[in-house]
Amino acid sequence: MVFERQLKPFIIPPWADLLWGAALSSLWLVAAAKLYSSSLPMFFIATLLYGFICIAVVTRWPRDKDFGWANRVTLFRSSLIVALVASAPFISAPPSATYALWIYAIGALTALVFDGLDGKLARATNSASAFGARFDMEMDALLILGLCLAVTASGKAGAWVLALGLMRYFFVVATSVLGWLNRPLPDSFRRKTICVWQIVTLMVAILPPVPPKFASLTLATALLLLAWSFMTDVYWLYERRFHHATV
Repeated sequence: MVFERQLKPFIIPPWADLLWGAALSSLWLVAAAKLYSSSLPMFFIATLLYGFICIAVVTRWPRDKDFGWANRVTLFRSSLIVALVASAPFISAPPSATYALWIYAIGALTALVFDGLDGKLARATNSASAFGARFDMEMDALLILGLCLAVTASGKAGAWVLALGLMRYFFVVATSVLGWLNRPLPDSFRRKTICVWQIVTLMVAILPPVPPKFASLTLATALLLLAWSFMTDVYWLYERRFHHATV
């Protein structure tokens, strides 16, 4: 009788991925510390943000399942995004603010380039998951918030720009109070288009040659469109609140 030995698939535990992600984020922060004068607050903010990511991965990803290469791409993005958000409030601190803005723009562009790669990799390896989709979406939202902070700190626009990055988080908080807001929304070309416009206007606004008036005008249109999009979705959910309760 021949006994066949089944080899278990090689699994890298999630904590190992989180370790290299933390190391990579630390490297980004060390590089940022050479541009900005407030290195200690940056490391404190980054530690809090990456801590939330670690908690999400440890509590929501199965320990006996490999993290997957698609999620690792998102983790790579998150290490860079954490550094971008942590350094954003101090972007105008050094005398070489123009140089710092260019570096920040390149970092944000790098994070955007890798956005979408994780989704393609997940489909190619048949490893798409609800966790991966949510992980990617949360990193997109965090990047937008970082860009809003950078635009405000650079003086290109007022603090009202932060509404672009905080509006989604206000919506998330509202879902904990109003249960009918938790109903899944259908795919929307409108929502995707406005999200792209939001990111493009923020990316353009932080570029040093762009004047504050032009940046404020384009960002104001993005804020109005985003507010309209949220109101449209909230109204759609409100109309179906009783149906959701009976399903």
